[in-house]
Amino acid sequence: MTIDKYLDRMEDLLDEAISVPLSKGKAMIDVDKMRELLDTVRRNIPQEIKDAKSVVSDRTAIIDDAKAESEEIIQKAEARARQLISEQEISKQADAKASELLLDTQRKCKELERAAAEYAENALKKSEDALLLSLNDVKNTRLALRGNVQNTNGSKKQQ
Repeated sequence: MTIDKYLDRMEDLLDEAISVPLSKGKAMIDVDKMRELLDTVRRNIPQEIKDAKSVVSDRTAIIDDAKAESEEIIQKAEARARQLISEQEISKQADAKASELLLDTQRKCKELERAAAEYAENALKKSEDALLLSLNDVKNTRLALRGNVQNTNGSKKQQ
């Protein structure tokens, strides 16, 4: 189950809480269930961090593959260029074609690297946003719980 599902369960638990009579916005919740859900969220956050690291690793693998592919294409282009240059009558055409292949290969390599970096950036941003949202939800829930516990203690002292 994802962290979002556990946060939804926490919210359900808060929605199902029994209202405290004569108090505005105060309710009683099952503290053990809430603690259990918070502990589960804490245990699952490292998994989401691992997932983000996996995205970074995938980005590196994509860039490495793109570089290897570009090197292979460059080697083939250079071999083809040498073959064409060896023939005297088509030497000028071979130079032009080799340069064109080399430039095209370099352009494709840069495009592959840019696309891989963009993909990784987007995936990391989504992961970061999800983690921040989850963290904020946990903080807000914790603060709300703290406020409920303090307000409950304060109303007991006033009675």
